[in-house]
Amino acid sequence: MLSHTYDYPSILETSQRINWKLEDVIGGRTFDFSRPFLPDSLAGVAGIRCLDDKEKLKLNHIRGFTYLSLFGLVEEYIVPSVLDHVRGGVHEGQERRALLRFAEEEAKHIELFRWFVREFKSGFDTECGVIGPASEIASAILAHCPLGVFLTTLHIEWFTQKHYVESVKDNAAEHLDALFCSLLKHHWMEESQHAKLDTLIVDEIASTLGRKEIEKGIDDYMDIGKLLDGGLQAQVRMDLESLQKAIGRVLGPAERAEIEAAQLKSYRWTFLLSGMTHPNFDRSLRELSVDGHRRVGELARAIA
Repeated sequence: MLSHTYDYPSILETSQRINWKLEDVIGGRTFDFSRPFLPDSLAGVAGIRCLDDKEKLKLNHIRGFTYLSLFGLVEEYIVPSVLDHVRGGVHEGQERRALLRFAEEEAKHIELFRWFVREFKSGFDTECGVIGPASEIASAILAHCPLGVFLTTLHIEWFTQKHYVESVKDNAAEHLDALFCSLLKHHWMEESQHAKLDTLIVDEIASTLGRKEIEKGIDDYMDIGKLLDGGLQAQVRMDLESLQKAIGRVLGPAERAEIEAAQLKSYRWTFLLSGMTHPNFDRSLRELSVDGHRRVGELARAIA
């Protein structure tokens, strides 16, 4: 149903060629907390008037922490969803190996992000809260139909590409922390193959479904998006508490309102809108259902 040029053998070959280990990512470096971790297009702190430059840097570090922590959280559902697809499908040979490698790499990413959390906590002087637990969020996502689940995964993998290519790749060396950029780069390298694999999976699932089932899958994708949006709103409130502890002062009502508005807009762009509007995801959605594409567009405008 979907137009693409992807195939399992070439994806498997690329995956094997670009494979990396944790030591490749770290390269003997430590985090430099004098530099921002995320570009402002993803952190959304530069325009906050009530914070000075040092406080904005603290918030940038908190956002870097939650950015990778939330990736680790959502990948907790991706691994079992891929394994369930393998068990329930007819894949053999290179197709099966590519899908199992998909799950293996996602598990490796979880371990990478857990390492990051430990290292961040050892260098940052404030405990930062993150929504969860991951198992409950994964269960809530996996309660939806497979098409809705894998559309969500495709959304995540395409926005991973967008974030690195458009916001990090060409300007990272100028001012961002080098080790954090290395984490983003190596994550992007493997997710670039996962986006192709997930396109194949969505195509395979949708090709077995009738029109009503496809519409149900798109509805489930939107319901998962609303679930994630609720989590992002909670994360903004947690970040405000982390920020107050990090900067050593209590924020007033007007300050909290300004920061919360700016950060909710940033979180929604980073984790929702940048995926919903990615050209490749948009095309796949339109090919699945013109009406479903319209409904997702309406949801995107409401979120924005």
